[in-house]
Amino acid sequence: MCLGVPGKIIAINENQTATADIENNRMEISIALTPEVKVGDFVLIHAGFAMDIIDSEAAAETLYYLKELEKYAEQ
Repeated sequence: MCLGVPGKIIAINENQTATADIENNRMEISIALTPEVKVGDFVLIHAGFAMDIIDSEAAAETLYYLKELEKYAEQ
């Protein structure tokens, strides 16, 4: 099982890479698996790769559940 984290594409860079915003943290990711992605799209990121393009509702729901999991980890 792998865990994907949603991020919003804020820039398309050279060499099949993009800059993604993940909860106000920016990172460069590979878009080799999602070459059709464009600025403003949300993607599911795993191991530095955009694995799939998702809608904003799915991104928000995933982030919500990840934050809920954090609460249990702190107990």
